[in-house]
Amino acid sequence: MKILDWYIIRKFLGTFFFMIGAFCIIAVVFDVSENIEDFIKSDAPFSAIIIDYYLNFCLHFGNLLSSFIVFLTIILFTSRLAQNTEFVAILSGGVSFFRILRPYFIASTFLVLLSLLLAHVILPIANKNKVEFEFTYTKPTYLIADQHMYREIEPGIIAYFKSITAERKVGYKFALEQWDKEGRLQSKLMASKAQFMEEDGFWRVTDGKIRTIHDDGTEELREFAELDTVLKMSITDFGQRKEIIGTLNRQELANYIEEERNRGSGNVAFLEIEKYSRTSNAFAIYVLTLIGVSIAARKVRGGTGLHLFLAVIVGLTYVFAQKLTTVAATNVGLPAIIAVWVPNIIFLFLGVYIYIRAPK
Repeated sequence: MKILDWYIIRKFLGTFFFMIGAFCIIAVVFDVSENIEDFIKSDAPFSAIIIDYYLNFCLHFGNLLSSFIVFLTIILFTSRLAQNTEFVAILSGGVSFFRILRPYFIASTFLVLLSLLLAHVILPIANKNKVEFEFTYTKPTYLIADQHMYREIEPGIIAYFKSITAERKVGYKFALEQWDKEGRLQSKLMASKAQFMEEDGFWRVTDGKIRTIHDDGTEELREFAELDTVLKMSITDFGQRKEIIGTLNRQELANYIEEERNRGSGNVAFLEIEKYSRTSNAFAIYVLTLIGVSIAARKVRGGTGLHLFLAVIVGLTYVFAQKLTTVAATNVGLPAIIAVWVPNIIFLFLGVYIYIRAPK
């Protein structure tokens, strides 16, 4: 590599890690102001706050914003090079614009590999400590926001809740259906609510009735005020805390997705998005590198300010595209792998177009 390559790589990586540090400090300050009361009330140890929570918080936050920060990094120092006419001198010296991109993509490759290592290996381990800290000190309870939840708890036995209050371990509008191997309904229990008695390991069903269908086609209806029954299910079968997903490595997440799919969970799309985005977010660094260099290499009257404005517009559009495809995957049925890669593909074409129009 030439002196020019090392110069750009040092500028790139130095500015990137400085900005990551700055963003993490700002995020920590806001998070401390939000959670300081919980830390004091729960008497959380200072060492646990720093090591188990904020160290892992910075790893997660930094990796989450890595592609966008790479984009801002390139805009900042490349725009400065362009405004100082350094790019004009380089191009006038016979160096092609394509050749100038080489050190940028060498540095980007390092950051892509680092992001993949974090997302697939380091963060699942780090998140376990962070989540355990949150469960212990700041977020001991959680909310199951889904409604109309079905689970096959055993072959032929389907459980249903209209809604669940996880903190109280109570589900409302409960139904339990039993089907035979031929797909015929044998019995159906319907109740106003069912509460999981965790200490004793059974469910207490109240204000309900049981409809039984006999082999000869006759039906029997029995009402009850309260019924205790043992079922192979718990509240967590109907809703895991979203934080738990971040603690699963690639194989564990794949197994969990398969289990949820077999249970008939409506949460599979969200889990698949988490699985594929761990890779697609890293490769977004390449796309935004191409766009950033192609935008910032042109010397314009507005200078760095105009380049930063364009960077914010492109960044917000990219985030909007990600949210749009994510909603389409969770609500419309768009395959998750397509949903997470479509923004990268669209912006790759945009990057190629801007590169073609860049000064040569």
